[in-house]
Amino acid sequence: MALRSLFLAATLLLAVPAAAGTQAYVDPRTGLDAWRARDQGFSATFIQRLPDQTRAFFLARGFSRRAADALAGRCLFQTILGNAGKRGAITVDLSEWRWHAPGGRSGRLLLKEAWLRRLAAQGEPLRARIALKWSFYPTRQRFEPDDWNMGMTSYPLAPGSRFDLDLVWHDAQGRRHRLRMVGLHCAPDRAVPPAKGGSR
Repeated sequence: MALRSLFLAATLLLAVPAAAGTQAYVDPRTGLDAWRARDQGFSATFIQRLPDQTRAFFLARGFSRRAADALAGRCLFQTILGNAGKRGAITVDLSEWRWHAPGGRSGRLLLKEAWLRRLAAQGEPLRARIALKWSFYPTRQRFEPDDWNMGMTSYPLAPGSRFDLDLVWHDAQGRRHRLRMVGLHCAPDRAVPPAKGGSR
């Protein structure tokens, strides 16, 4: 009986891989590629951001052109995470996530704390850094049932890159789950398309 208990405790420390697949689609609001997946109540959606969108967003909030170009030169997604289940809270820590690109390359996300340290060292104004702090996804978050949040996630990959992403989340019992989303690709570096019905 003791051996069985030890085995059970050990298995709870391992990531439980998700059986859910990745659904690719086109976001109707932006016309950009997007992906979503769900695993036992945990939901995740990633929508491309064009580099020009990112550049314009941060220039409008007081960043220098140098800093805005640095942000736009990395892969960013609008990211929506949430708890669509009814079995208690879900917790997420983005520092546990890993991307996997062709050629065996892999790594961690570029979290907002790293961006904030870099931008402070470069002398970017405080008001601009506050804008980044609130626009990027929180590194750690707890979701009660029906909770969700939206923000940017950033990856040390160039525009146009393709990769798979391992998302880690923890359920109310503390079990660690891993959901792999496959076939994500960063938006290419091209101009923002005109809005439908707008002038060219």
